[in-house]
Amino acid sequence: MRYMLLIYTNERSMEAASPEDREKISAGHRAVMEETGKRGIYRGAEPLEPTATATTIRTENGKPLITDGPFAETKEQLAGYYILDCQDLDEALEWAAKIPTACGGGTGCVEVRPIRAMPGAGKGPEREAARNVNG
Repeated sequence: MRYMLLIYTNERSMEAASPEDREKISAGHRAVMEETGKRGIYRGAEPLEPTATATTIRTENGKPLITDGPFAETKEQLAGYYILDCQDLDEALEWAAKIPTACGGGTGCVEVRPIRAMPGAGKGPEREAARNVNG
C-alpha cells in the first residue's frame, strides 16, 4: 500500500538553523531516499517552497476566491512529502521515524497517511514510470 509521509516543520526554526545543521538534515533525507530506493518502495519525495510562496483558493458563492499565503496560520508548516509503497502501516512508521525532521525538539513532525486508491485513476504511463523509478 502506498503511504504519504507529510513533513511538517517550523519554518522559523529551519531559517535559524546553522549551515551545518541544514546539511545534516539534507543528508538525512538523502539517506532515506537512497535506502527506500534500494528497497524498491520509493515513489517520490520533494520539499516545498516556504509558505510565503503559497496561494490558497476557496470557492465562495460558486466563484473562486484566491488569497496569498497558506490555508491556515500554524506553528508548523507543510514542508514536503515522501510517497512510499510499504507492506503495511508499521513499515511506513519505521520510515517516518528516520526522516530527520520528525517530531522532537520542536522542529516538526511527520504525518503518515495511506493513499486511497481511486478506480481508474493513475493507470497511464506516468503511474507505470513512477513504479519503475528503481528498476
